[in-house]
Amino acid sequence: MIATAFLAIETFLGLDWGVFLALLMFAIFMGLILTGYNVAFSFASIALIFSFIGDVTGAFRVESLNVLPGLWFGAISDATLLAVPLFVLMGAILERSGLAERLLNAIGLLMGPLRGGVAAAVVIVGTLLAAATGVVAATVIVMGLLSLPAMVRLGYDHKLATGAITASGTLAQLLPPSIVLILLANQLGVGILGLFAGALLPGLLLSGLYVAYVLGASAINPERGPVMPPEERQLAGNPSLGTKAVLAAILGFMVWLVLILRGASEDVTNAGSFAITWSLVAFVVLFGLMAITKMLGTEVIVSIVPTVVLIVGVLFSIFSGIATPSESGAVGVLGALILTVLNRQVDKRLLAEGATHIEPEWKLTPSALKAAGVSTANITILVMTLLFCSTFFRTMFRELGGADQVSDWLTSVGGGKWGFVVIAMIAVFLLGINLEFLEITFIVVPIFVPAMDLLGFTEAEKIWFAMLMAVNLNMAFISPPVGFSLFYLQSVAPPEVKTADIHKGAIPFMVLQGIALVILALVDDITFWSMKFFGGIEVES
Repeated sequence: MIATAFLAIETFLGLDWGVFLALLMFAIFMGLILTGYNVAFSFASIALIFSFIGDVTGAFRVESLNVLPGLWFGAISDATLLAVPLFVLMGAILERSGLAERLLNAIGLLMGPLRGGVAAAVVIVGTLLAAATGVVAATVIVMGLLSLPAMVRLGYDHKLATGAITASGTLAQLLPPSIVLILLANQLGVGILGLFAGALLPGLLLSGLYVAYVLGASAINPERGPVMPPEERQLAGNPSLGTKAVLAAILGFMVWLVLILRGASEDVTNAGSFAITWSLVAFVVLFGLMAITKMLGTEVIVSIVPTVVLIVGVLFSIFSGIATPSESGAVGVLGALILTVLNRQVDKRLLAEGATHIEPEWKLTPSALKAAGVSTANITILVMTLLFCSTFFRTMFRELGGADQVSDWLTSVGGGKWGFVVIAMIAVFLLGINLEFLEITFIVVPIFVPAMDLLGFTEAEKIWFAMLMAVNLNMAFISPPVGFSLFYLQSVAPPEVKTADIHKGAIPFMVLQGIALVILALVDDITFWSMKFFGGIEVES
């Protein structure tokens, strides 16, 4: 009777019984997570239920699950995943130490004279924080807390202000050391160096489009992005030349550290003299700029240069091969702690010389450090739980024949690689509206990879595909009415900023993301040039 029922189903659907179970398993899983049930538990529970059904009906052999311990051990043995908690912790320290707030204030003061300048500063700082944190929620929330009240007070159009925050904060999915990129490298089976290098130009392209839009929109309609009043661009006090010389010397030493690493990585014979020469140039330029300005110039320089040097140094150590991503993450954490201590010493000097814009309290208190550690642990545990549970689900899906069937469907849609890319991008966008990037990475990428292998995607083309996927997720994450970044900002927005303004403000930036997606899809050389320029990886396009 049961065998007859199986045969009837196979005949009616034209599918093998095991494939039918695999597709039913995936459909029930999607329905379950759309109800809001925990994704990791959905992975595990559905896989467990269908492993029992598959065993009872003879659709697969239980012994095939013996590979799971090996897969799990291999996953946790991947040193690349160590970069996840380290880069998250680095970003958390920058946020809780006050360095991120200082950076935002300084760039806002620098660009305040421009119409839309504060919004452009938000995009720039959002880009830098994205390159420091790798976490969308953290970046959007921090930018919302620090910049949105200030822009509202200055009279910025709420839609322009909120759109700039959500769009730039979501760049944390694209710019290295993005957690998305780390996990995509793991799931796609490509080198993390190539993925990081290939993401830089696409990320900067998006950031540039955002800056151009907010400045252009404010120039056309000045009421949308008013100029910061002159009295708000003034800072009391004027540090002595001695203090300015000490600060310039410290910053010059930071530049020397990065340049000496460059010389060591490229085995330059005169690396020492090269580093000394350019660090001296940096000292002279920075000291000169601080000497001809008062407190404002000094504040801008000491706020921007250290954080930028840290980010550049960490990324450079990865691209040059000096350190692995996980090792660079550890150095980044140490660097963030050192910058926090230096920032405190700078504050003391400036306070002693008449600064009134600085809070004298030490911000990286034990409770702040604990909060940074807890947030890092939460994200790390989430990643590892999803990895373990999705591996169980993926194994069941493959053993029931679902992976082969989906691969056949994806490779037979017509259009070859382009047909596959179009279908995949539609699926990623639709899933991105309702699901977090972690969940999407573990759900669809394992389904895509077999089809990509059948279609003959090279490693460089897989990296190009990952860039399209990351930009697509950026677009999905700010898409009304349920984009995650919109809710992150809504949770910290002041009362006068309406939810409708947050949602409407995201639409122009979605258009910009769509334009960037088309450009990157049609001109794949942008990703390949980025890989070559930043990572030294030759690609035959």
